[in-house]
Amino acid sequence: MIEKYPAVYILTNSYKSVFYTGVTTNLLQRIYQHKMHLADGFSKKYGLKLLVYFEMHEDIEAAIQREKRLKRWRRDWKIKLIEKQNPHWQDLYPLIQG
Repeated sequence: MIEKYPAVYILTNSYKSVFYTGVTTNLLQRIYQHKMHLADGFSKKYGLKLLVYFEMHEDIEAAIQREKRLKRWRRDWKIKLIEKQNPHWQDLYPLIQG
C-alpha cells in the first residue's frame, strides 16, 4: 500500500557524502529505479542508492512543498532529520518492500 501515497525521500551513497532529496507517488518503484541505475541524472552520477529517510503525505501538493523546503535545508539539518528517524543510517528500502 505504500506505493499509493506521495512520499518525500532522501538518498545517499555508502560514504554519506552526497544527498538527493526527491518526491514520488510510488516510493517502492522509484527507489528500485535508483538502485538499478534506471534513473538518469544526479543520483546515478553520484551512486546514490541508499534510502535513509522518507515521509509519506496525503497529497502530492504537500509532498512537493516539503521536498522544496528540504532541498533548501543545510546539510547539518538534513543529517539531524535523518538521524532522528534512522540513527544507524540503515538502508530503509527493505522496510518498504513489505
